[in-house]
Amino acid sequence: MRALIAILTVVLLLLTTSAPADARPPREPIRNPVSASFADTFADPAVIQGKDGWWYAYSTADPLRADDAPGVMHIARTRDWRSWSYLGTVFDGSNRPSWATATSGLWAPDVRYVAGRYVLYFTVTDTTLHPGDDSAIGVATAPTPVGPWTPSDTPVVAPRAASGGGFLWTFDPAAFTDVEGRHYLYYGSYFGGLWVTRLSADGLTPVGAATQVAIDNRYEGSYVVRHDGWYYLMGSAANCCAGPTTGYSVFAGRSRSPLGPFLDADGISLLASAVGGTTVLTQNGNTWVGAGHHAVVTDARGQTFVVYHAIDRNQPWLTEPFGINRRPMLIDRLDWIDGWPRTRAGLGPSDGPQAAPVTGSGLGITAEDPAARGIWGATAGPTDPQSGPTARVRGVATTQRPAPADRVRLRADLRGDRATTVVLGRGDRRLRVTFDPTGQRLTVRAGTGATVRTPVTFSPGWRTLTVTADGPQVTAQVSSSDLADPAAEVTTRVRGFAVSSAPVQVSGSDTLLDNLTIRPLARPHTTAAPVPQVGRLLGGDEFDSPALTGWDVVRPSGDVTVADGALSWRLTSTDLTGGSNNATVLLRQPPAGDWIAETRLRLDLGTDTVRNYQQAGLVAYRSDDDFARLGSVAIWNTRQTEFGRELVATADGGTSYGGAVIGTPAPEVWLRLAHTTDAAGEHLFRAGTSRDGRAWTWGATWTFAPGATPRIGLVAHGGAEPATTATFDYLRLYRLAP
Repeated sequence: MRALIAILTVVLLLLTTSAPADARPPREPIRNPVSASFADTFADPAVIQGKDGWWYAYSTADPLRADDAPGVMHIARTRDWRSWSYLGTVFDGSNRPSWATATSGLWAPDVRYVAGRYVLYFTVTDTTLHPGDDSAIGVATAPTPVGPWTPSDTPVVAPRAASGGGFLWTFDPAAFTDVEGRHYLYYGSYFGGLWVTRLSADGLTPVGAATQVAIDNRYEGSYVVRHDGWYYLMGSAANCCAGPTTGYSVFAGRSRSPLGPFLDADGISLLASAVGGTTVLTQNGNTWVGAGHHAVVTDARGQTFVVYHAIDRNQPWLTEPFGINRRPMLIDRLDWIDGWPRTRAGLGPSDGPQAAPVTGSGLGITAEDPAARGIWGATAGPTDPQSGPTARVRGVATTQRPAPADRVRLRADLRGDRATTVVLGRGDRRLRVTFDPTGQRLTVRAGTGATVRTPVTFSPGWRTLTVTADGPQVTAQVSSSDLADPAAEVTTRVRGFAVSSAPVQVSGSDTLLDNLTIRPLARPHTTAAPVPQVGRLLGGDEFDSPALTGWDVVRPSGDVTVADGALSWRLTSTDLTGGSNNATVLLRQPPAGDWIAETRLRLDLGTDTVRNYQQAGLVAYRSDDDFARLGSVAIWNTRQTEFGRELVATADGGTSYGGAVIGTPAPEVWLRLAHTTDAAGEHLFRAGTSRDGRAWTWGATWTFAPGATPRIGLVAHGGAEPATTATFDYLRLYRLAP
């Protein structure tokens, strides 16, 4: 009998101490666009994981398919980011906001869980409060992510009159909660800039004066997350909707305060005239252009993802050319490189198979019904109207399998007024986290290290507790929406500590538990993707001779002179875009193969004043209607480095122009275009900029159809007043380093 007991004990130990990773087969990859099964366009996506465990996505009011009528903000959901169900619209004729005009657009939703209910913020492009386009931010509430949605009787952010007449663009809301539990709302667009206002505890009323956080004429589509003690403000820049020439991209600044000031990786403010912004997401020459207006989500392993819309450059229109743009929803991994968010470590949008966000729990746990499987000691709780089946913990509940050692992440939705404690590991390698909503404390103790506490202020409803152990680094967060917006956070580093492998304990006197996931913590990608590097010098022009030997001149003029080792070019009121095509262009034949063109440009465009659209820089040129132009440019009060593209977009010769922005300009700036070809024979040009000639920022890529390599050249134009001269010190052509 003793032998049999011993054998059974060994078997039981083997069963309960098996590999902690989920035993299911590897997850099938996904590929963009993830909205393809239910929509051809799903723009301006907002995402939240509901308390029922589903992921819900919301979009702006474009038709889903070309033959559909516009919908008033669409809703879809998924459990695994593969299979989606379309659920209808937020509004219809029965619940449309009374203060929105009948023809007003309802755009750009953002959804949060606040005070025990779902709160949806959205743009109203025209209200009944004033004549004309007086945009505002609306708000609606619902008990579930699907609704029914009840809009407020008035805007949460009312129309804002502009000093010169009209109304500022009050677009693109994004809510946020800081680690003090205070609520904020970010909003704005090009005409007026980005702003933030405090909100009341229920998220429905502004509190105090608003603060501007980004300059006008640069950003829209704001979104804020907290990461490693910083607040990151991300916004989209350039034209969202130029079909195949859309260069929309996402950039970031960070601050220790949700009110800013937000600075980029070079220390440049998002409020500066020569505006800052570190690239988060931009096109790379594959299928997708115009990647932007995003949200950020975190999967069960702690990996962040960026959810956004983009345009297939080969199928850019939902309706006829120059009509509605086809902007489906995409998702890609978001990595943190040297403290900054980068999509796929800087590779940009994916158009091939990729790993899906990890959902559900390991350890044999049924995440959306924890009492059903995988936990001892938890009983079936009530079926909650918001979350569905729940588990009730009275005493101690324990997972039937051990959690991983060293690197582990736990996430759980909790409801109740009494303290809940989670324990990972055992002995000196034990991590103990207690969330006490009544005592208003979040407490962490790791091993024999000191106990760390932070105050917590929380409204009623479900709260999400996340615990991550990454060797000696331990973090606990409590939030309502779980969108990288913790209302309380404790981070501690205990030298020599690492959590051990052991069953996880959850204890409480009366706690409702749901959506419990326990997974090995994702391994971060910390190395940036490679960027173009120069090889040996192939040739070019140092401008040592007054003669422009080796150059072809399109529309010669007397505005270009060469002297003292530099080419000087007086700016005139000419351009290459649209039907103008009256600017001078200097062109050279490029070398064969892969190469980089570089110039040093001196162009003082001043600051703040309007000097539209004085500019100069490099150009890759096939014709006046088929070129890509990189240069410093004055765009209203801002100074930007734009990489623009024009091409013929219709059979009858209609052209489309749009631009991406890259880096920060200065009175002296270095510019590069890196040329490669892809397997289809297309010519790819990626742009880089530098303010010192040593540190380079590489950004968007534009493509040209197969055929002869576009010529490389220089341009300077855009306005004669005030009198301005661009100076080029050289044009150098380098072999692209392998």
